[in-house]
Amino acid sequence: MSMTFYFFNSTLIMSPLFTPNAHPRRATLAALVAGQVLTLLALWLFYPLQLFPSLGEVFRALGDLITTQGLLPELWASLLTALQALGIATVLALFISYLTALPFFRPLAFAASKLRYLTLTGLTFFMALLLSSGHQVKLSVLVFGATVYLVTGMTRVILSTTQEELDHARTLGLGEWGSFWEVVVRGKLADMLEVVRQNFAIIWTLITLVETLYQSEGGIGLLLYKQNRYLHLDGVVAIQLVILAVGVAQDYGFEALRRVFFPYAGLGVAA
Repeated sequence: MSMTFYFFNSTLIMSPLFTPNAHPRRATLAALVAGQVLTLLALWLFYPLQLFPSLGEVFRALGDLITTQGLLPELWASLLTALQALGIATVLALFISYLTALPFFRPLAFAASKLRYLTLTGLTFFMALLLSSGHQVKLSVLVFGATVYLVTGMTRVILSTTQEELDHARTLGLGEWGSFWEVVVRGKLADMLEVVRQNFAIIWTLITLVETLYQSEGGIGLLLYKQNRYLHLDGVVAIQLVILAVGVAQDYGFEALRRVFFPYAGLGVAA
């Protein structure tokens, strides 16, 4: 009897996981994620690949990086630079994107979004000629790289404004600028924050590159470069996992901010 009850109970719990558009309970999803992570860790621990460092080696490398090579201060320095670049890039991208409300400035936003196809290898040389310090060059590269992607996403959000939304604002007695403020600026802030969250990863991708080019201020990118240069693969994996953990924490942080400041944004979205 107890085995039969256990079987049917397990079937009811597992069934939503294999049903399209189903909405499993949070506890079921949490157990699923925990089980898959533990499975991956067990495979890594007991069946390591020859070219891939074992889990024990990565943990030992992580301890060595923290205690003797200053991993945490380097990570903090990179995080501050990334946040500074994100703040500047967000302000620039918002300014350029909101200008698309005026047809005269739409080519500017269009051109800015297309600049994301430029490679940074040649641009860093010109930035180095224009700017005086390595920090300014590093920050400029990050701001440029993030801004062009942010403009692309934010412009798409603004242009997704429907005629019905604007007409509804006009029927409430708002003028053209009032409709723009309420519908496009205030009404799209939650979507803008989502665009920022999605594009923050670009800065982490770029910062490891620019910190190897401009090594005067250190940073986790320089630490990663040194581990890679001397083929310390366990250290490389350890640093990559640290960056991954910081990125995941940032994602949840942005999601928490979105729920606090824009709790209405989730209405009408499938859970």
